[in-house]
Amino acid sequence: MPDRIRLDGKVAVVTGAAGVIGAATTRLLAERGARIVAVDRKAQELQAAIKELPASAQALGLTADVTDEDEVAGYVRAAVDKFGAIDVFYNNAGIEGDIAPIPKYSLATFRRVLDVNVVGVFLGLKHVLPVMLKQNKGSIINTASIAGLIGSPDIAVYSASKHAVIGLTKSAALECSTTGVRVNCVCPGMIDSRMLSAIIEGRNPGNAPVPSERIVERIPARRLGLAAEVASVVAFLASDEASYVSGSAYTVDGGRTAG
Repeated sequence: MPDRIRLDGKVAVVTGAAGVIGAATTRLLAERGARIVAVDRKAQELQAAIKELPASAQALGLTADVTDEDEVAGYVRAAVDKFGAIDVFYNNAGIEGDIAPIPKYSLATFRRVLDVNVVGVFLGLKHVLPVMLKQNKGSIINTASIAGLIGSPDIAVYSASKHAVIGLTKSAALECSTTGVRVNCVCPGMIDSRMLSAIIEGRNPGNAPVPSERIVERIPARRLGLAAEVASVVAFLASDEASYVSGSAYTVDGGRTAG
């Protein structure tokens, strides 16, 4: 059966492209025919991610800080200058911040997490939406988290930021409801990644590593998710197969939030 989830010729901008999920998604979008604009503030890791793309991929790597409005406007302008459009925007950059209870959480880190996870997403929307609205077409996918759907100890600030991303997603979708622009978000659960490892280690400082069976016992699927599994959902939302999908928060969590 032919693959219907094709993105041939579409221009896809991906922020946080050097991270585990960002790199996996960038690679899958390129494999499905998209032209790539990969954005990350870590230049060396970004170049490594771009080298993993198919040899035939058309790709532009841009170093930018998603919290800096001039730099966000810059990567949007560079994408349009290079490829003439933005068809897909994976608004993905994010950080976990400190792993600590609220009374011990520093105000500086609180502001940093919201700056990256909320302001960064907002600025991406602010500058990409005018491009897509002018085209009267486009798909935006924000990265939220199951932490944006439920509470979780020691990551209250991260959780608050991801609740905000879901709110931004739904509001933006309504603002675009009479246009050809769709806005959705993905809510990854426990994905095998650096971020998950940092959260687990932060909750168990100085202790022996938590056995894998304890980590997955709360997941109905009884395993961690893979970055590629998040990427597959993003690719679907980016495609014309999701033409009637907007304002949704897609969980990719092995059933973790089903109960």
